[in-house]
Amino acid sequence: MAQGNRGFAQGLAGTVPTPASGSRLPPRTGILGERENRLAELASGTAVTRIHELIDPARCRVWDGHNRDYAALNAENCADLIASFKAEGRQNFPAIVRRVSGDPALAYEVVCGARRHWAVSWMRAHDHPDFKFLVEPRDLTDEEAFRIADLENRSRRDLSDYERASDYARAVERYYGGSQQRMADRLEVSKSWLSRYLELAKLPTDIMAAFGSPHVIGISHAATLAPLLRSTTQSERLTAEARRLGAEQTDLAARGAPVIQPAAVLQRLVAAVRQPVVSRQPSGGKEHVVRSSENGVVARGLRAGRGGGITISIPAPARHERSTLLAAFEEILNQISQRDRKTRQDNR
Repeated sequence: MAQGNRGFAQGLAGTVPTPASGSRLPPRTGILGERENRLAELASGTAVTRIHELIDPARCRVWDGHNRDYAALNAENCADLIASFKAEGRQNFPAIVRRVSGDPALAYEVVCGARRHWAVSWMRAHDHPDFKFLVEPRDLTDEEAFRIADLENRSRRDLSDYERASDYARAVERYYGGSQQRMADRLEVSKSWLSRYLELAKLPTDIMAAFGSPHVIGISHAATLAPLLRSTTQSERLTAEARRLGAEQTDLAARGAPVIQPAAVLQRLVAAVRQPVVSRQPSGGKEHVVRSSENGVVARGLRAGRGGGITISIPAPARHERSTLLAAFEEILNQISQRDRKTRQDNR
């Protein structure tokens, strides 16, 4: 009898050797084998099954806690997805959604995948009316939805720092009671990393307008500007220059001209703050007072007679940033030194 037949006969007779205790049979092949192997994986917990659906994107709304600025999406910044959908004839990666209740016109809201939703909607409106939106429904709390969306989009370059910052600023109040440390722990990031984004979200409207669009502002820009905004004097100068820049940006955009680039905007804002502070020189010529734009004393320098030392004092408590005080000290020393030189020249 051939070997194959002999093995079959032994199997009928119950004489096929069984595997040793603890050993595993090789995976079965073929359609039924694949099904059995898959069921075994699911039963053992080594695999998870997900349900996907193909639906009309009009039956979905974008979750109001989504970190994407849906209104800013267009055919240009979604061009990669549109090209992929056309080439593949389908959407390969599902959007994560959760069910909507109380609205018969809607079935889901999009937690992750706003760009995919926009691109599919665009496809249906542009010669592909039957194109379907691939979704993966999940049961999620708001906080879980936020963390999933953040994990999916954290490394994406098409999500601006401003969008991410706005999302974090909203989330820290909604889900973490205003605690940055608690939020950082849940996201598994450092508190300092999170603080940089929250600083960006706090930038005033005038500063945002100076850049032409908030989507071009990075966390590095915010890190430079945030300390300057804490000083009343510097903040006023910064805001005044920001308003001038905002008007220029609006005019350039209206004329279709190139807008001022972020690096140039930042340079102008910082330069406006570093302008010399307002000074007042008493008639006696032995004292130099540095005043703020509100006429408050920043620092006072006094020459103690001919050949005497220079005493520099500041109001207590100090009301100005360290950088402002250092600039005032330098101005006092320069001004008194210039007067000394002039006095020596006049006496020759």
